[in-house]
Amino acid sequence: MSNNINIDGKEYPLELLSESAKGQLLSLQLVDKKIAEAQQQLAILQTARNAYAKELKKELPGEEIAL
Repeated sequence: MSNNINIDGKEYPLELLSESAKGQLLSLQLVDKKIAEAQQQLAILQTARNAYAKELKKELPGEEIAL
């Protein structure tokens, strides 16, 4: 396992980072995880929205949906 971190294509030894830099790195990793979770949730919500819209169109008078 590497004890380096790659930032913008450059490797940095973790042991050389200041405590402040390590804190920023941890925060960055946590935010990246939250962004990934939010993107997954958005995909779920968009899929649900599309399904609801499709079902709504089926219920509209005089509307036919192409399957």
